[in-house]
Amino acid sequence: MTMIWIAGLLSLGLLVYLFLALLWPERIG
Repeated sequence: MTMIWIAGLLSLGLLVYLFLALLWPERIG
């Protein structure tokens, strides 16, 4: 169960990071 939670959080964080990178490319890098 813990592995599933960690994998879910990592994938969700990556999706959010990519979304922000698409919205504000000059903010992140």
